[in-house]
Amino acid sequence: MISEMLQHDFMRRALLGGMVLGFTNGFLGSFIILRRMALMADALSHSMLPGLAIGLMVAGLNAGSLFIGGITAAFFVAIGSMLLSRGSRLKEDTSLAILYTFAFSVGAVLLQSIPPTQVELKHYLFGNILGMDNADLWITWGVALVVIPGLLLLQRPLVLTLFDPAVARSQGVAVGAMQIVIVVASVLTMISSAQSVGVILMLGLLVGPAATMYLITDRFPVMLWGGAVLGCLGTLCGLLLSYRFEGIPSGAAIVIILFSVFITAFVFGPRYGLVAKIRKSRHMHDESLKRWHRHPGE
Repeated sequence: MISEMLQHDFMRRALLGGMVLGFTNGFLGSFIILRRMALMADALSHSMLPGLAIGLMVAGLNAGSLFIGGITAAFFVAIGSMLLSRGSRLKEDTSLAILYTFAFSVGAVLLQSIPPTQVELKHYLFGNILGMDNADLWITWGVALVVIPGLLLLQRPLVLTLFDPAVARSQGVAVGAMQIVIVVASVLTMISSAQSVGVILMLGLLVGPAATMYLITDRFPVMLWGGAVLGCLGTLCGLLLSYRFEGIPSGAAIVIILFSVFITAFVFGPRYGLVAKIRKSRHMHDESLKRWHRHPGE
């Protein structure tokens, strides 16, 4: 099937772009999971919608205008929520909820004003990775070459911030700056993923691989690179599924594959899986019974 897919230019672009997107999202997802920023990432992904709509209305359907519009809208919500929480008694999650729901509502209104001939913007809601052009491919690779080396370069202060911000601050780490780095990396990665899985489903690509690895391992490097590889392979399998069954959208197929792997890890994970926990609890129960029935002189 893969050889058949590679005969088409659009499929070659989808495979090249999708696997890089999966790798980047899976890599970044480990930081998102450990920092407990999944809901913030979801809010930022929905916040891109008005920017995508404005970019289309102003400059037409091209990757550059949509990228600039989406990233501007997401940064507006991210930075706005920080300023709003610092300037009032509101917590940052409350400020984020207010701004992102407002942004998403504005995007929904703008969508209604777009002419029917430009309805392709709806692909950015649910994904259309088969529609990637060369500009989308360059953006995808460019974001990967910025995000992955940047996170590797700042890995030590980032990990300190993720696990214990107080200790990181005592060792001279600029905790606030590290948090901004994560937000910037998230926005860049999500806006490059908008074409593939859409603003509705992109959180699954970002969080799914890392969450799966979190159920399998306690080692951060294994979680980091394992999530990246899993995201890459999950995207490839999702594309194969979408190609085989034309009625399944590519974005939905990718998320379904990743969720299936997550459920498998949840049930059969070697340490934290449901089966392992049941076996462990039974073993501890049996050991307790043996000690309880043991004679005092033994």
